[in-house]
Amino acid sequence: MPWSGRSGTEDDSETRLRPFEARLEEAVALAASIGLSVRYRTILPLRTRRPATLLGEGQVAEIAQQLTLHGIAVAVVDAQLSPVQQRNLERAWGCKVIDRTGLILEIFGARARTREGALQVELAHLDYQRTRLVRSWTHLERQRGGFGFLGGPGESQIELDRRLIGERMARIRRELEEVRRTRGLHRSARRRVPYPVVALVGYTNAGKSTLFNALTGAGVYAQDQLFATLDPTMRALKLPSGRTVILSDTVGFISDLPHELVEAFRATLEEVAEADIILHVRDAAHPESAAQRADVIAVLDGMVQGGTLDEAWPERTIEVLNKADLLDDAALTGLAGLGERALLVSALTGAGLDRLRSALDARLSAGLPVHRIALAPAEGAALAWLYAHGEVLDRRDGEDAIHLAVRLSPEDRARFDSRRAAAAGRRD
Repeated sequence: MPWSGRSGTEDDSETRLRPFEARLEEAVALAASIGLSVRYRTILPLRTRRPATLLGEGQVAEIAQQLTLHGIAVAVVDAQLSPVQQRNLERAWGCKVIDRTGLILEIFGARARTREGALQVELAHLDYQRTRLVRSWTHLERQRGGFGFLGGPGESQIELDRRLIGERMARIRRELEEVRRTRGLHRSARRRVPYPVVALVGYTNAGKSTLFNALTGAGVYAQDQLFATLDPTMRALKLPSGRTVILSDTVGFISDLPHELVEAFRATLEEVAEADIILHVRDAAHPESAAQRADVIAVLDGMVQGGTLDEAWPERTIEVLNKADLLDDAALTGLAGLGERALLVSALTGAGLDRLRSALDARLSAGLPVHRIALAPAEGAALAWLYAHGEVLDRRDGEDAIHLAVRLSPEDRARFDSRRAAAAGRRD
């Protein structure tokens, strides 16, 4: 399998931000994550993008020779190809050609497990393939007559196929709306409980799922590969104060995320928009950690522009520098100066996780009022509820009453008073 490193002009901001070599390594990792064997890889300088083939004639011929030499059946170009470019390269190279978007879609198709994830992947695939039918069929020039639903007079095969894809996409969108409504009901139920939501975001393979498992004790699939997690997963997490939060693991971001996937995975990203706290998990040991951080922020800023995320999301974000166990002493010393701006942890060894839990407690408690509450010794259920939903700052046990100083949100205080009044009514 040959690999062309990302082709771009010198004024491309992405290539200025990240070296070509790093992009090539990421591309190889993407291919390996679905079991492809990389036999040949190269970086091709490109002064201008050719409308017909993207690459220059000499480069096309050079790659064709390597394809024959290595006996390769699939070529991956780490760039976005137009349908025409993809078709022309396939003709010139005599093999299947896929671009970066097509490869990521293949990975997502192999990993989705839930009904929602499968629908989202299929929708993205159909959106991608709809413009590429010209290269997928040999019978597209045929004309066909028809009556009503069979197609109008003179409708070509390609028009029929596109219409059928459009109809299937419409059905999937309706099914996804049902899924989103169900998720909305679940979110409403959580608000009634309510438990704060903490969402994990970050570049793919930053260790989000490993961190998720380390914090919650869950068994979410976690591997050292790109896009190991696609379907959103939620688990309860108990913080040092006794407060319970919901931790949400989401799909990882990547540079040049295909626009088809940004739209198709909107339901997954909604968990981030609804979160009370966003944990931006970074791979501190990765040489391109800063560039990956910029890619994640760019996606989140794009959600703001699309109206999915509010502009204040940075104020409720905590950066988590993961994989501290892979850092040497010099790197650890340099990161120690970040202070409270970022937390250094190792999800694999557990180092720093207690500090992370405390930071979540502190962020959730900031600004909440402190309530003085006196409970009768018989109000054990009310006492347990306060420990579960608030932060007990002080407790003094007297003969006739238990005096507490509890940090509670206004909603939780109202809920507590309602539950206490109902319990008193039952006792009466």
